Amino acid sequence: MGQAPTHTTDPQPPTVNPPHDGHPHPATRRTRRRALLSALLTAAIVVPLAGAARPEIPAPPPAALAPLSPATLHTAYESNRANAIEAAHMAATHGDQHRAAADRALAAPSRHLLSFDGRGGGLATEVLGDLPHADHVAVLVPGSDTSIDTYARFHRAAAALYEDLTHRAPSGTRVAVVAWLGYRPPGTVSTTVTTPSRAEHAAPHLRALIRQLHTLTPAGARISLLCHSYGSVVCGRTAAGLDVDDIALVGSPGTGADSVAGLHTPARVWAARGSGDWVAHVPHVRADLLVTTVGFGTDPVSGAFGARVFDAADADHSGYFDPGSASLANLARITLGETSEVTRA
Repeated sequence: MGQAPTHTTDPQPPTVNPPHDGHPHPATRRTRRRALLSALLTAAIVVPLAGAARPEIPAPPPAALAPLSPATLHTAYESNRANAIEAAHMAATHGDQHRAAADRALAAPSRHLLSFDGRGGGLATEVLGDLPHADHVAVLVPGSDTSIDTYARFHRAAAALYEDLTHRAPSGTRVAVVAWLGYRPPGTVSTTVTTPSRAEHAAPHLRALIRQLHTLTPAGARISLLCHSYGSVVCGRTAAGLDVDDIALVGSPGTGADSVAGLHTPARVWAARGSGDWVAHVPHVRADLLVTTVGFGTDPVSGAFGARVFDAADADHSGYFDPGSASLANLARITLGETSEVTRA
């Protein structure tokens, strides 16, 4: 369900024109609902997995790290940087110059990798800012088609948020952003993008990251989860009892829960969708099919879900973290705990 916030061209679904009075007949709505559900089920069963035939890219196993603490953080950054350099060399030797360049970018001295694994599609957790002194931390959870190969776009989103936070934060307040590519997102055209399987696998890893962040940040630091597209499915699977202050869902196809109450979270739950986002046309249904579930249920921006809906203006599916956008400003306000300043939809 869409990449991590980027500047890609998203496929636009066909426009459905309502009757002249603007209210489709109930039978028409039922027909459309069945057609959309049928398309969703078909995609989950028969659409070929994008890129399945791509040869595996060689890379070293992740660096062996001491238990992470504020005292060992710098050493971890150095070890992961060295591992990314080795991965870049192996990818170049293999003939994949694009992956080699992506690995080298992550290995730059200015980058701070909390974790890195260059194997397969790749995993990385990057820190922007000074975690051991941060009062407010935003964790970005990306959607489909995010990998080391496309990581530069995810990094731009994290960097835009970090810049907005640093300008917006009151004097003396310190902020950090954690870009978490800690799971293997599905492809937008894949057999897994309409099922929760990748999210279920990701959830324990995201839980572990949040626990880790509480050991790396000062007591009382506020942590917010900002979840884009399929990333909101991951956050939905992780939310129950999670020690975070806010969960924001943008461009979400659903969370797998029928309502905020179904997430079983003490956090404030926010949701937004821009008027230019094609995900509005995704059917918000959920159905059990053979050994899996297809679809993610209630629309998070609907009144039935019960989230705090905020303004994302005309953002498209990849535009929620665009510099200067209403959605980025509101995500920064949520991260800073400035809830009264968040503009509502």
